Formats: sequence, C-alpha cells, structure tokens
Amino acid sequence: MNKFLFFLLIFVSFQTLNGQNNSFTKQDSLRGSITPERAWWDLTYYHLDISVDPSTKSIKGKNSVHYKVLKPNSVLQIDLQAPLMITKVTQNGEELSVDHQGNAHFIKLKSDQKKGSLQSLDVYYEGQPKEAKRAPWDGGFSWKKDDNGNDFVATSCQGLGASVWWPNKDHMYDEVDSMLISVRVPKALMEVSNGQLRGVEDHKDGTNTYHWFVNNPINNYGVNVNIGDYVHFSEDYNGEKGILKMDYYVLKYNLEKAKQQFKDAPRMMEAFEHWFGPYPFYEDGYKLVEVPYLGMEHQSSVTYGNGFENGYLGRDLSGTGWGLKFDFIIIHESAHEWFANNITYKDIADMWIHESFTAYAESIFVEYFYGKKAGAEYVIGTRRGIQNDAPIIGPYDVNQSGSGDMYYKGANMLHTLRQWINNDIQWRQILRGLNESFYHQTVTTEEIENYISKTSGIDLSAFFNQYLRDVRIPTLEYRIKDQQLKYRWINTVSGFNMPVHVAINGKDLWLTPTTDWSTAQIEGNELQIDVDFYVKSKKL
Repeated sequence: MNKFLFFLLIFVSFQTLNGQNNSFTKQDSLRGSITPERAWWDLTYYHLDISVDPSTKSIKGKNSVHYKVLKPNSVLQIDLQAPLMITKVTQNGEELSVDHQGNAHFIKLKSDQKKGSLQSLDVYYEGQPKEAKRAPWDGGFSWKKDDNGNDFVATSCQGLGASVWWPNKDHMYDEVDSMLISVRVPKALMEVSNGQLRGVEDHKDGTNTYHWFVNNPINNYGVNVNIGDYVHFSEDYNGEKGILKMDYYVLKYNLEKAKQQFKDAPRMMEAFEHWFGPYPFYEDGYKLVEVPYLGMEHQSSVTYGNGFENGYLGRDLSGTGWGLKFDFIIIHESAHEWFANNITYKDIADMWIHESFTAYAESIFVEYFYGKKAGAEYVIGTRRGIQNDAPIIGPYDVNQSGSGDMYYKGANMLHTLRQWINNDIQWRQILRGLNESFYHQTVTTEEIENYISKTSGIDLSAFFNQYLRDVRIPTLEYRIKDQQLKYRWINTVSGFNMPVHVAINGKDLWLTPTTDWSTAQIEGNELQIDVDFYVKSKKL
C-alpha cells in the first residue's frame, strides 16, 4: 500500500466514527448533553456484574448504580443501546417504571431523593450487544477466535459510548469514583478488566467469575472486558510514587514474543513519568492486554493488537525512521493514561485534549531516548497526515468530535507552542503541571487553554483559536528589498501574533509578526522559517 493510501485509510477510519455529520437528532442531544435527568445526581460507585457467553454472543446481568443527590428530582436517565434491553430496574426493593426513548431510558423514582443523600438502584439487562465491525473505530464487542480456535473476546467503545454494552450514565462529565467489575466466563478462558484482581469465583457450572476493583475515578469508555486463553507475566517498576505493578496478559502462544516486545512498557513509563509526572493510577496498576483488534487506552488496562512489532502495524507514521524505534500502540495508547484517563474531556468535542497531547507524546518519547533532534524530526514528519479539512474542535452537546487533525495537527500545534515558549524546563513543567492541576478531573478546552496561558505568561487565545478552531495554516508573508524586510501574518484569526524563529542568509533571528506590516533592517536576501514551527511562508 502506498503512503498516501495508508494515511487516507487512517483518516477515513477515524472520520467514520467521528465524521463530519451536521444533521443532529434528539438522540444525539440525549446522548451528548448534560440533560436535566443527568444533572441532579453525581456518580459515586458502580458494580457491573455480568455473564458473557461467547457461544451465543450474549451478555446478561446488572449494574448497581450508586449516586449522591445534588438536588431533588424524580426522574433519572440511564443509557443503554439497542439491541440490548433493560429488563428491570429496582430501588429499595421496589421495581420502577422506565420510559424508554431510544438509547436513553428515563427511570421514574418512587422514594424521596433528598439533597445530599446517598442512593442506589439496580439496572438489569441482557441481549446480544452490537458487534464491532472494525474495532476500535467502530465500537462494540469483538467476538473472535484465536489461532487455536479458542474464543477471543474484547470490548471497545470510545465515541459510540459505553452504553453499547453496559447500562450507565453515558456522558464523560461525571466519572464514577470507584468501580467493581465482575465478569462470569467459561472456565477454560481468563477474563481481564480494569484495576486490580480481587479474586476468581469458581462455579459448578463450568464458569468462573473474575472480580476486578478500580480504586480511582474512571471514564465510561475506559471500562473494558477482555476474554481469552491468556497467560500472565509481570514486573515491578520503581517509579516516581514507588513500586508500580505492571501486568501483561497475552495469548499463550504469543508469550515469548510478548516478553520481548513489551520491554517498551517500562521504557514508556520512564519517559512519560519524566515528561508528564507520576503514572496516575498506581493503586490500580498498569496492564497490557492482548486483544483481537489494534488497541485502545482503557484505563489501567491498555489493550494491544499491534502484532508484536514496532511502528504502527509495522509502518512508520512519520516517514522518518524514528517511528520504527518503538511499538506505536504501547507508546500512544499508554500515553492516554495521562491525557484521556487522568485528564478527561467533558465533551467529546474537546477530544483534542486526549489525542493531540498523546500524538505529541510519541515525539517526546523519541526525544527522551534518541535526542531532541530525533523527536522533532518525528513530529514534523507526521505533518504529512494533516488534512486541514475541518476544525479540530467539534460541535458541543451532540457527542461528536472534530477533525482527525486532532492527532498530528494537534501534535504539531504543541510542538510549535514549545518553540514559542522557548524554555524546555518551563515546557516540561507545564506538561507535568497539567497532570497535577487536573488530576483525575474532567475538563474543557478553555480550562486547558487558560492553564497554559497563565503558566507560560503568554496570552495564547489567538494561538489556540488559530490551530483548534480554524483550518488555515498561518503564513508569513514577506518581501526583502534594499536590506529591508517587510513581513506580516496572513491566513490567520484576528490578533494572531506568534513570534517566529527564522534564518536570514543563515543568521538566526526572531521576528514578531502581527497581521499588520512590520519592517526590519537585515543583511541578506534569503529567509527560511524554522521548520519546528507549523506555519508557511510566502515571498512577494
């Protein structure tokens, strides 16, 4: 496959999930907004207790939903997508009536919901969940077989929503504080989910139930189920907060390959604790779990399907050679533990907070081990995948993200911002400070923008408007005549005033363009913009 078609495939796959769809329905609003039936209660705990039957591709069980009442109300929204069905909802031993409106289900409560009180209800459900056609871009259950004919099953559901396979409050703004995940599977198989394994319950009917407890807040799509003929190995990592348990689950016949390839996991941890601060989920450990699709950033349970080879399915997305120095899925998906699982968008329109920082993380992983020049070459190389087709930020309150440019345009935006700040110590402090200031929180774009502006001491409002909300690439327009340089920014939003590093006849110089013409006396007639800036130039 040629390089252009390869990048087009990646782009189309992403847009299939998060595409440019401007026709929104009531269901989009019920899914993507903080409805009145969501706003009045705050999640505290889930116990998801289910049986998974690979032979019938079905699931059955319940989710116990615990919450704190923020203000009185009598209707509570729970989300579950067809063809799964809610069969019963109970609270305090009483069965409740439910108004089913597509994928949103409005439960009519009987007991008083007093402000400040702690409440719970049980949502029973069953059925054959949507099967993922092209996981992880098209979500749901992946029902596969391994090379030995054993069932090999996994979930993935970002974008589409966790309610594709379990009933929950399916909006990112409210993360549950902790969670118990109990999954019953055939005894010949092993089940792996998020957090730490509390125990395995042996049943007399040829099944086992695996109980996994998540100590930390977790986003909905980060919850996962993985079932296979797994073998387990582990190591202890001496990290910034002490000993971190790192566990690996792979199909038995891949054990030796995994022991070699997964050496990238502690390398990843070393680099990202340096850049981003301590791994955010020491209490829950870190896992890599083999799955029958490419991979996903499920919290403390990162899934892996990259074929035990470096690059992205063996390819270097940057075209520089540096992308073959590491396993793309281990590095990219694990970086999401900081940007996605620790710092989580409130609305998927702000998905760039996850993907821009994580795509950028690939380059600073390269930098950590191979030098600053190598890291810069990597991120600059990824520009060939940028489309500039639509803004990076999507429409709010309808569960839709923006352009796939949130990956490598976003990464190059951050690389450009680093040049403007021009202080690597401060830049690292900003990256670490984000993870400390927004530790285990859901955030908006504005909160991230304001934090970086404040800590850098630079008003970055126009900069972020340019790269996040506009599709044009800033262009330095200039002319040189009689040793005088005239220059300005064009193709920019109002107030764009980013300084830029250039070389004039090989001599370094910083310019401070605005959208108005400026002049400078120079010696020479050849201007080159520092390639580390994601901008263009136009000589008149």
